[in-house]
Amino acid sequence: MVNGELISKGLLGQDVEIDEANNAARICTLNALAAIKGVIGNLDRIKQIVRVVGYVASVPTFTQQPAVVNGASELLLEIFGENGKHARSAVGMAVLPLNASVEIELTVEVE
Repeated sequence: MVNGELISKGLLGQDVEIDEANNAARICTLNALAAIKGVIGNLDRIKQIVRVVGYVASVPTFTQQPAVVNGASELLLEIFGENGKHARSAVGMAVLPLNASVEIELTVEVE
């Protein structure tokens, strides 16, 4: 979400292009980091990005979920460098809440 609005709605392989969803995955990641900062106070306390799970709303024949979730993974590597390396899953879903095209879940280790 940006300013309370979903920026990418619909299904990959039908309504949404990979580049649009890849950008949405980056924004999801920034929102997740903002939520984490709200809990721990400072992102410098993140010792390691442990795991990223990307949920991608897509038609049954769409198989490029990893290309969408790359948006999240690449951003975390840009921000955290070596500490941004993580395990990852990219999962296709029939539908996501509010008709979102992508949702990102982060697991982090903090000091």
